[in-house]
Amino acid sequence: MLEVNCDTSSLKTELLQELRGISVTLDESIHALKNENECVLGTFDQIRTKFSRLETVAASFYLQCYLSPYTEKYLDLSKAVQHLAKRRQGALIVVEREDPLDLLLQAGIPIGATMSHSLLESIFYPGSPLHDGAVLIRENHIVSAANVLPLSQVVVGEKKLGTRHRAALGLSEKSDALIVVVSEETGKASFAMQGHLYPIISPS
Repeated sequence: MLEVNCDTSSLKTELLQELRGISVTLDESIHALKNENECVLGTFDQIRTKFSRLETVAASFYLQCYLSPYTEKYLDLSKAVQHLAKRRQGALIVVEREDPLDLLLQAGIPIGATMSHSLLESIFYPGSPLHDGAVLIRENHIVSAANVLPLSQVVVGEKKLGTRHRAALGLSEKSDALIVVVSEETGKASFAMQGHLYPIISPS
């Protein structure tokens, strides 16, 4: 396992700024309540927006912390996700951590190559014979592509999850793997871990 110091992450600085901004807004709302002539209802949308931004920054920060000990190619992975999301190209990327995954997925096509953002992007290019399944990453290498993952039966909110998101959740329910998924419908990226999905921002 690689050593990583999350305290040096620029995302942590951004996360602290977002938290302080919310704290200031909440303090202002508390003071406004003391004044009968002021109404705090108008600030709720502002607070909701700030919390939404906070969630994506926090998820991106922890994604970096969770991945860095297991691969030195974190920036390549981040760049690939950024490019895939921008082009709305669906993707499913599994990063193996402590738990062996061989028995939890249906093996696809062996790759056995050093991970790079360009290779990841080419695998998920529309029309590629490998783009429908999941890529398995172990340390700094792409082990295989077109892997089939177990599907979760969990329903998130009122909207039914797509196959990629159900697959990401399904594997995360059975292992400590971290699974990154990009939606081809919305271009939004998220990661699944321990049975939960978290939206992420793609660092530029």
